[in-house]
Amino acid sequence: MKPPAPDTPLVAVTAGEPAGIGPDLCVGLAHRTLPARTVVIADRQLLLARARVLGVPLGCVDFIRGVARATDPGQLVVFHVPLAAPAQPGRLDPANSEYVLRTLEVAADGCVSGLFDAMSTGPVHKAVVNEAGFAFTGHTEFLAARTGVKQVVMMLVGGGMRVALATTHVALKDVAGGISHDRLELALRILQRDLVERFAIAQPRILVAGLNPHAGEGGHLGREEVEIIVPVLDKLRAQGFDIVGPLPADTLFHPERLRDCDCVLAMYHDQGLPVLKYASFGSGVNVTLGLPIIRTSVDHGTALDLAGTGKAEIGSLIEAVRLAAELAMRVKSRGAASH
Repeated sequence: MKPPAPDTPLVAVTAGEPAGIGPDLCVGLAHRTLPARTVVIADRQLLLARARVLGVPLGCVDFIRGVARATDPGQLVVFHVPLAAPAQPGRLDPANSEYVLRTLEVAADGCVSGLFDAMSTGPVHKAVVNEAGFAFTGHTEFLAARTGVKQVVMMLVGGGMRVALATTHVALKDVAGGISHDRLELALRILQRDLVERFAIAQPRILVAGLNPHAGEGGHLGREEVEIIVPVLDKLRAQGFDIVGPLPADTLFHPERLRDCDCVLAMYHDQGLPVLKYASFGSGVNVTLGLPIIRTSVDHGTALDLAGTGKAEIGSLIEAVRLAAELAMRVKSRGAASH
């Protein structure tokens, strides 16, 4: 296994919930050929203990700032963050929630400072973090707050599709209230900008879903399309955006519609993501747009029942690291070209 070149991007990988499959996946990184240098942000002993449970050899090399380390097969570079309590596969412990959040802080702050080029996150368990007393709705919102960004856009990539969301982790009853002229316009501007600057799509074509069945039936099945979505889309089209919609969500994902589109903007989480995850589960990647840093993530949860069994699939984490490295290289190239 050939190690990545010293000039490839350095991607910080957070191991996520210690009782879940995140540590398993990080152990697996030590035995894969990766498109980037990686540093795993986790408790060192957690990784070694999980490797023993899995019956997989593992060596941990301490991360040293500014030193490019090419590791041997079976080794991980680790930025050690200590657990608060011993972790066992499949058994959640609220005592370790602060540890989980600390790994995210280290990764995000390191990306902001330039210590890391990008970050890829393993899955966390939102309920146990909240049980520990932390208000936590997800990585997307946490990283926006940590980096001082007012609004971000969640986008998943996989199955030949890109699907972004106008709202993220909100209850279904709150979705309509979360779609305003300003928020929808800013979401589309963030999406357009990052598709151009980070994904190198010169003139993105974006398909926008309606909120209501049949995109509102001209106002007979809801007024959001008439009063909010259409005016925003018309305003941006007049400014040169290539936007189609609002379209009924039940027919939007037809292959004929998707053929010439670069991204779909769905109005809420479960409107757009079931289709993409059906097409790509296990290899999809979550990307947070609008941050001053590059962040990708796996497309799945903690899978507590699989932790420590050796049955967890590593494909989504590999793809998350690959995409993070690709975006980081593109950002570096744009920066070099501008000087």
